[in-house]
Amino acid sequence: MEITVHRPDELTPALRAAWHGAMDESPEYANPFLAPEFASGVGRFRGGARVAVLREGGEPVGFLPYERGPFGIGRAIGLGLSDCQALVHRPGVAWNTRELLRACGLSVFEFDHLVCEQRPFGPHVTGTFASPVIDVRPGGGTYAEWLRSTYPGLAKTTLKKERRLGRDIGEVRFVFDERDPRVLRTLMRWKSAQYRRTGRMDRFSRPWIVGLVDHLFGVREEHCTGVLSVLYAGDRPVAAHFGPRSRTVLAAWFTAYDPELPSYSPGLMMHLRTAEAAARHGVTLVDLGRGDKEYKDWLKTRELRVAEGFAARPHPVALAHRLWRRPVRGLRNTVLAHPGLREPADRLLRTAGTLRTRGRDSATTVRPRPGPRAG
Repeated sequence: MEITVHRPDELTPALRAAWHGAMDESPEYANPFLAPEFASGVGRFRGGARVAVLREGGEPVGFLPYERGPFGIGRAIGLGLSDCQALVHRPGVAWNTRELLRACGLSVFEFDHLVCEQRPFGPHVTGTFASPVIDVRPGGGTYAEWLRSTYPGLAKTTLKKERRLGRDIGEVRFVFDERDPRVLRTLMRWKSAQYRRTGRMDRFSRPWIVGLVDHLFGVREEHCTGVLSVLYAGDRPVAAHFGPRSRTVLAAWFTAYDPELPSYSPGLMMHLRTAEAAARHGVTLVDLGRGDKEYKDWLKTRELRVAEGFAARPHPVALAHRLWRRPVRGLRNTVLAHPGLREPADRLLRTAGTLRTRGRDSATTVRPRPGPRAG
């Protein structure tokens, strides 16, 4: 096995075509986060982005996109943003993990949404987790039919709220592939406000993430296209989603709604309309991403499994990295896996988010200067 390392923008058209071919040959690699276009997008804003190309008999047969940090600490490309990670390869290809890491100059390789079929990484997996998905044509019928039969109360309530939204605000309409960048900016503002309210890290406070989303919005390729979907009431956007899609898979990535309209459940309407429209545009699967959320339990038709862990070779840096990262991950996973712990943690984060938002608003309030004294 010959292994060479390249920057994403150094990949030749022939290598990109071979990568696309490997995606097409295996359904588990059809996710747009595994496309060379996503790796190239990250590479525009992250200097450590690399791609390992595996060759057999001179022919490229596998591609591992990753990010290399100081001291040879590696991570799956877009770790923390990507909901699907893998060494994309042609069927039947095997590799030696230590040799792969050595060729990449890595002491450790961290992943958290690894496709479970990656057997050579198996000994390095520390846990597997459910990743809910929507089959947009479950059982050969439509997703709307499946939802009505599975959750009749939810479907009826959502339809009732949609009619009320149309009466109160304006006629409800949906655009699957909106090309207005101003609406993308609106989505980012909504999402930032949501992150702050719930005490989470505001991803859109990081310029490289904003840059990546802007870049992907302009990508229009077969294996990776940035799709902005918008729910309107009249001319007013009330909910929006942005995520990449391949020919058959749409990744649910950033969804948010107008914070002035929560009583209408516009976020849930958004997900339902997106799944229905995706089916009409050739998508067969909507990947909701790893995570226990009530809305995902309602929307999913089944679950995939993804793995997290640390592939490592004997090296002091690898040992130190695992000793630092593994307890943090373990604590987070324990909290997320137990509602008795997760719910109090969510309340604490929301309280912190409320206090932080109020403090920020107070700090940015412009106070009038005292006027001149009389006399």
